[in-house]
Formats: sequence, C-alpha cells, structure tokens
Amino acid sequence: MARSLAGFVNRITGSGLNVLSVRVRQGGELLREWDLERDARRLQHSVSKTFTCLAVGMAVEEGKLSMDTRLGHYFEGEARAEKASDPRLLPEGITLYNLLRMSTGHDAPPLWAEERASLKEKDWAKHYMSLPLDRIPGQRFTYSSGDTFMISALFQAATGQTVKDYLIPRLFQPLGIEDVRWDGSPLGVTLGCTGLYISNEELSRFGQLLLQKGQWEGKRLVPEQWIDFITSKQIDTEGSSDWNQGYGCQLWMCTHDAYRADGAQGQLCIVIPGRDAVIAVNSNEERMQDIMDAVWDEIYPLL
Repeated sequence: MARSLAGFVNRITGSGLNVLSVRVRQGGELLREWDLERDARRLQHSVSKTFTCLAVGMAVEEGKLSMDTRLGHYFEGEARAEKASDPRLLPEGITLYNLLRMSTGHDAPPLWAEERASLKEKDWAKHYMSLPLDRIPGQRFTYSSGDTFMISALFQAATGQTVKDYLIPRLFQPLGIEDVRWDGSPLGVTLGCTGLYISNEELSRFGQLLLQKGQWEGKRLVPEQWIDFITSKQIDTEGSSDWNQGYGCQLWMCTHDAYRADGAQGQLCIVIPGRDAVIAVNSNEERMQDIMDAVWDEIYPLL
C-alpha cells in the first residue's frame, strides 16, 4: 500500500515537508498508509477542537446545552460596563453558537498558547470573562483557541463532566481509542482547543466517523443532524486556498468539496464525502498549505 503513495512521498520529500504519517480510507476501508518511522501518538493541537465539538452535539441532543446558551448563564463577567462602550460588548452575551464558529468579537483572541503558559490567573474562564469585546459577537470570524477552551468550560459547567471524561465511553471507547490523554487547565478543565494525544490511525477512524455522519459499526454515536450542521459553512474566512473556503463549527471548509479538522504543524483530518474518503496526516511542519496541495495533487487523484 505504501508504494501507491510514492507520488505523495516523493513530493513531500522533494519539498522538504516534515510529514510523519499518512492514512487514506475509502469505502470504509484502510486503503493506503505510510509512516516515516512509526505511527506514535502525537499532540493533535487544534484537531482537538473538533472532538470538543462532537461532545457539544451530544449534550445538545440531551438538552443540556443549546446554541443560545450564553456564557453569562454560567460565568460571572468582570468586564464591567465602564470598560465597554456598549453592553453588547460584554462577554456574558457570547452564545455557544458564537463560540463554535469563532465569532465572539475579539480582535486579539485570548488564551493563546503563550498566554496560557504565562497566565498567573489559574481560572482561565475567569480571565476570559474579564475581557471586554472589540465588536458585537457574530459579526466576523477570528480564529481563537480561547473560544474553544470556553466551549469546554461551558460544557463542564452545564453537564458536570469534563469533555474528556464525557467522551471516553461515548466516543473514544467505541472508536477503540484507549488510555486517552487530553491535557487540562490548572483547574482541571479539558483544554478542548488542544492537548489531545492520539495516533494518525486513530485520527483516521475519527474522520471515518465524521464521514459516516456520526455512526460507527452500526451504532449512532453522534446525532446525524449535528454532523450535517457543523460540516456546513457557518461563516466566511479570509486566507489563501484551503483557508478561505469558510468555517463550519470547529471545522474548516476545503476546496474539492471537502472539509477538515486541522492542527498547527500539520495535523490534518480531511473528509471528502463525494469520494467516500478520509485522508489523515500527521506532521511536524508549518507549511500546511503545501501539505494540502500535495494531498490534492498526489493523493486525491488516486481516489
């Protein structure tokens, strides 16, 4: 099977792209695979966001959350009116839907990795709620890991469980993902935005679950309507090529009528419904569009 990926391997090698692992699924089967060394569990960075999003869909189905749930329902804001020219610029009014499609109103998104590492306040939700907004929520997309952390915090407040603990029996175990490592905040909130360690093989199974609209081995794990919703464009984005196709909910829209979960340094879970295919890639590489271009040029024609 690795030989059939020779074009892709030659492309990434010739371009100096540090790709570590590739899995290609089609028709529910593992079609092709390649590993630079071995398929170890690696930090999935923002791919973690999509796992968090599936937990939200299950909680919505259970009636524990809704798209209109506001941060103010569970968290007290400290961005007082004197700090904001308009009450609508207070974080209490941010809805779950605003968080899911990253339209919360921050020009400088809070809780980036560097800020999390140096933040003296251990209650990260409290810190997030202390910051007034730059614009009314819902107006514009701004990529924000802090938004996804707040989804996780909101989920925990509403359900009484961390996202990690909630998903272990409902998603990870059915997919055969055991001994889950998912890092948390100083107060034990699942990071949500990052921190999940899985292998590329396990990531490809997750992509297969998305492709099958939440069904796995004949069992419904995630509501189908939720998968349809989050994999549809919810807001416009700016960027080049595969980054300007729009954003769903914790998922990017792609060229080639596809969508993807992705993480910094080249973790990619690309779902192509029209080809009944999933392409999972793990890398240690900043040039993510170059990896995407290699996927479209060298793997997509094989499907």
